[in-house]
Amino acid sequence: MHRWLEEEIIAHGRLPLLFFLFGFIAGFLCIRLSVRLIRANVRWWPKNVTAGGFHVHHVVFGMVMMLVSGVAIITIYEDGTQTSGAWLAAFFGAGAALVLDEFALILYLDDVYWKEEGRSSVDAVFVAVAVTALLLLGMRPLELMDITSFRHDPNPWWRLMIVILTVINLALAAIVIVKGKIWTGLLGLFVLPFLIIGAIRLSRPGAPWARWRYSKKPRKMARAMARERRIRRPLIRAKIFVQDLIAGKPSVTHARESAEAELARVVHPAPPPTASAERARGSRAEVAQTGTA
Repeated sequence: MHRWLEEEIIAHGRLPLLFFLFGFIAGFLCIRLSVRLIRANVRWWPKNVTAGGFHVHHVVFGMVMMLVSGVAIITIYEDGTQTSGAWLAAFFGAGAALVLDEFALILYLDDVYWKEEGRSSVDAVFVAVAVTALLLLGMRPLELMDITSFRHDPNPWWRLMIVILTVINLALAAIVIVKGKIWTGLLGLFVLPFLIIGAIRLSRPGAPWARWRYSKKPRKMARAMARERRIRRPLIRAKIFVQDLIAGKPSVTHARESAEAELARVVHPAPPPTASAERARGSRAEVAQTGTA
């Protein structure tokens, strides 16, 4: 273990990345434990933080932690050691965990933490852990863009092409994620065809894209619902069959019936945008128009 740490992590300058992963996982586990204890109304555990009767979400504390540690990392960039950078990266990772734990709140502009849409926060956390693990193993996203040649190739047109392709790649990733296909977005950062397919195909029915684009298109929403049920049905049946296998004698009939019941519960159309969400989107549009005027 010590040899692996020396040769694969420290020698390649990945110690801060490893500490970021440790801090991220620790921060996520701690905040999940905290919110569950708060929800269970445990007497000896601190309650929600409020200011003037207004609930302060932990995403706020996460952003402050990321800002402070991020500025500190930039400050010591030239003179700091890998060890000091690692400890700051751990602090940054813990803050990132608090932010991503409320990813759904940011994405939907609504407090859906304990609702079905809130599961996208857990998906986002798992994606962050998976990406960090891949980076620790030496893999790099956007490999097809040949980012390394950007710094060494003197041809300005080739450098411009790399920048354009990278922007397109990241834009496709953003579309795929808003469509609710977080794992497809993750794989697509390493394998571009996944992003192209994910951006073209229908959105998941409970995703923000469906909320914004399919609310007034019942046929498209119905197609998205049917596709979601078709894709998830075998996975849910397999999960229930394994659960029955562990608990007792499995039944194919029971797995099928239970799968349909769970599909009816978890697969549903996204609610139409709320008035507050519409106002927020309108405000962002006005700011964008003002900035381009």
